[in-house]
Amino acid sequence: DHVGTPLREGLLFVQNALVGCNLREHIRLGASGKIISAFDIAAAIAIGADWCNSARGFMFALGCLQSQKCHTNQCPVGITTQDASRQRGLVVPDKAERVANFHANTMHALAELVAAAGLRHPRELQPRHILRRIAPDRVLALDHAYAMLEPGQLLDGGPSPEQWGEDWRRASATSFAGG
Repeated sequence: DHVGTPLREGLLFVQNALVGCNLREHIRLGASGKIISAFDIAAAIAIGADWCNSARGFMFALGCLQSQKCHTNQCPVGITTQDASRQRGLVVPDKAERVANFHANTMHALAELVAAAGLRHPRELQPRHILRRIAPDRVLALDHAYAMLEPGQLLDGGPSPEQWGEDWRRASATSFAGG
């Protein structure tokens, strides 16, 4: 929550950088960070993720209460502890079924979202399929809400969106310090 770039903005940045440099077909992108629902997966795939990692939803399916004590060995439901007395609260056979059901239902919901968009596979999702509310009374498809670069756009000297211009001019293959 407090380090780096939020998932959507970071994924868009990396996707655009790879597309703009004609490298996207050589690199696969995984997305992780507060991905819980089928919509979260669909949105990440639409803006460039090749796959999604999700832990939070599975933790909820196990019974996580988000007590934020994972690192203290004091997990009140026994999920993130080595304390045998606390672990007794985690009945694995019961939780295994809940986790399996969560996964199956999430994948089913993703299939329904894809089908509702008239698509056959999640990899067909594009930014235009996902809407983002930008004001209480206004939504935009992600391809209109964010600048999406064309293949090779950063290499061919063509016009680049304003937010890329200065950073691209300062970029250096030999230093992270910038020019």
